Order: sequence, then C-alpha cells, then structure tokens
Amino acid sequence: MSEDKPESLPIDNIHVPVKKKKELKPEVVQEIATSMLEIGQQTPILVRTDGDHLVLVEGLHRLEACKALGESNILGVLVSAEFAHHKAVLIDSAEVEAERDKMARLKRLRLEKEAAEKSAAISKPVIKTESAGPLRERSGKKIPSRSKASSQSNSKTQESRAKTLSDWIAQQKRDGGRY
Repeated sequence: MSEDKPESLPIDNIHVPVKKKKELKPEVVQEIATSMLEIGQQTPILVRTDGDHLVLVEGLHRLEACKALGESNILGVLVSAEFAHHKAVLIDSAEVEAERDKMARLKRLRLEKEAAEKSAAISKPVIKTESAGPLRERSGKKIPSRSKASSQSNSKTQESRAKTLSDWIAQQKRDGGRY
C-alpha cells in the first residue's frame, strides 16, 4: 500500500476504535448509503496500519454505509501514524476549545442572570410590617388575641347549638321562637 493513493481495502480488515464507534449516527449512514447507490463513493476513508490490521482514522459513516450496502471492500487511503496522531490532536483540541467556549458562555449567562436577580431585588420596595402585639400596646386598647376570641365564640356556639331535636325544641321555647 502507498500513502496518498486511494485503493480498495477489505472492510473486514479495518478496525474501528471504540471512541469512534460512539460518534456513529445511523441517519448519516443511511444518507451516505443512498448517495453511494446513486453516485458511488466519492471520498476515500483514511486508515493507518497497526500490525496486520488497518485502523480507521477518518470515514466511519462511509465505512458503515459500505457495510450496510453489503460491500466487502471500500476505497481508502493509508496514512502514517504521525499524520493520524496529528489529526487526532487537532480534532481533540477543537473539541476542547468548543467545550471551553461553551463553559465560558454558560458562566457568562449565569452571571448575567444573577446580576438581573440582584437588580430586581434592589428595585423592589421594602415594606416593613409590625407584629400585632406592639400595635395593640401603642393603641392603648385591649384587643383580645385571636386564640381567645375564637375559643370564646366556639364555646358560645357550642352552648347554643342543640344536639338533638328535642333539645332544639326546648331551646326554641326558652328563646321564644317558633319551631
């Protein structure tokens, strides 16, 4: 095999690294397979040697499309291990840079949100309320607390409420009401 010159490579002899397999998108494979049926393979895959195997450097979707079409060979170019490493470093550095940009964008959004929340909190008017206790003391009037008032009204209601029909009739007679 020679570098830079595309040639027919046996698909069964091409190893796909696990990291690359995670990038596989079935919809892309389907699109490429459809295109290959119409116009053939236009771009060769890139492989490097590893002992007696070939290792895929670039072209996972093209390789999977050929497999899906039942092909036993694929058009590929053999590249050096140094080229494959350099390409991987470039891809990794691009991914790292994209991740840094994303994290910086998220941090900026979070800081803008916090600033907006602080600004909104500062612009809201603060209303101080006082408890009922000091208010009662200042007015000089004795106002029964709710717990006493409600318990007093509950006891009056319970006293005036008849428990049976005969109690109700007796109560109506005492109060001078009609039944």
